[in-house]
Amino acid sequence: MAYPGFGGYGAPMPGMPPQGMPQHGMPMGGHPMGQMGGPPQGGYAPYGGGYQGGTYGAPPPATNDPMWGYFTAIAGQTTGLSAQDGEIDADELQRCLTQSGISGTYTPFSLETCKIMIAMLDRDHTGKMGFNEFKELFPLLNGWKQNFMMFDRDRSGTVELQEMSQAVNAMGYRVSPQALNIIIRRYSKNGRVFFDDYVACCLKLRSLTEVFRRRDTMQQGAVSFQYDDFILCTMSI
Repeated sequence: MAYPGFGGYGAPMPGMPPQGMPQHGMPMGGHPMGQMGGPPQGGYAPYGGGYQGGTYGAPPPATNDPMWGYFTAIAGQTTGLSAQDGEIDADELQRCLTQSGISGTYTPFSLETCKIMIAMLDRDHTGKMGFNEFKELFPLLNGWKQNFMMFDRDRSGTVELQEMSQAVNAMGYRVSPQALNIIIRRYSKNGRVFFDDYVACCLKLRSLTEVFRRRDTMQQGAVSFQYDDFILCTMSI
């Protein structure tokens, strides 16, 4: 079956340029984010992307990667340990993203949204984010920001509820009107959806769709969960 929500993972979203992301922030050494050798630019990185080889949380093979220097320097500022454990927690990630300027003129990401970011990519279940996972995150955030900006035409930092529906559809998710209403009610405030809440919504949709897809081995759009497995999957995100 054509899986809902997975059309945007390896291809540009509607309205996005086929290659390249806007440059947000200047990491240490003067290298723009879009030139750091991260996961494929233009659209979303495939699930499981990022560095090939090595283990999550460990220093990558190419320690001269400019993004590795940025990761360790920022983590060192927040922990005083220069990221000796090779991982950052949600507080450190929040500071990293704020200092990187990736949110641009929009409100910086909340601590809760940063926790969801870590949960989405925390495949080694440490509750922290290693360099591989950190590097995988940036093209995702850039892609979601591009999609948000398509609908935030007045640059107010919010989108209207109808535009939120269009944004969800633009990412390839095909959900029922009832499910869409639940999503909008969950992530809207006073009839508007703010950028931070929009990203939190994207994180949840991507994570839950991936959990479902992995269990739908026959690609039929239906799976069977044990109760404990269902709780583990939903509460960990």
